[in-house]
Amino acid sequence: MAQDLDADYAQAGFGNRLGWGKRPALLIIDFVNAYLDPACPLFAGVEKVRDQAATLLLAARAAGIPVLHTNVAYTPGGVDGGVFFRKVKALSCFERGLHPHWAAFAEGLEPLPPEPVITKQYASAFFGTSLASTLTSAGIDTLLIAGLSTSGCVRASALDACQHGFVPLVVRDAVGDRDARVHEANLFDLNAKYADVVRLEDVVAHLRTIAP
Repeated sequence: MAQDLDADYAQAGFGNRLGWGKRPALLIIDFVNAYLDPACPLFAGVEKVRDQAATLLLAARAAGIPVLHTNVAYTPGGVDGGVFFRKVKALSCFERGLHPHWAAFAEGLEPLPPEPVITKQYASAFFGTSLASTLTSAGIDTLLIAGLSTSGCVRASALDACQHGFVPLVVRDAVGDRDARVHEANLFDLNAKYADVVRLEDVVAHLRTIAP
């Protein structure tokens, strides 16, 4: 069935490869403790993904490409989260000062001082933030995407990257979700229409060719 689906989409003209541009950057989306703590409603069991994202982060730093991080924060009561905050009750975990441990970046994925942290209130890292202008001013044309969750903020950010003119490369091993079926379905759709879904080992190999 999977082969039939792949063939059907390919025949219809989906899934063309975009490839690497000349100026890549890495965007790590919302990799915070909330997704790793079983006591948190957002727990997703993504410990392996965290380790792979950390490997990607080290490779990006070694290559000297720009690295950016996102997190989520709301005023108490979540009025700045609007309809999204009302729709997803678990987002209350990110009300400022309420659960500082959950809001903290995961071990091994903490930003370094030169790496911008984009604080957002909605799914896309581009919506209502300075991300697009920051990437444009740095001459970035390709955006490696890692983080959480595949069906939510990763998907929304990859779609907006495409719509802002940046080539989105979603690193399969470094993104995760609370359910493997949802994860795979979204990766399939992203790869078909909006982004290249790429393997961590291939990304690391390519980054080794970039002089720091």
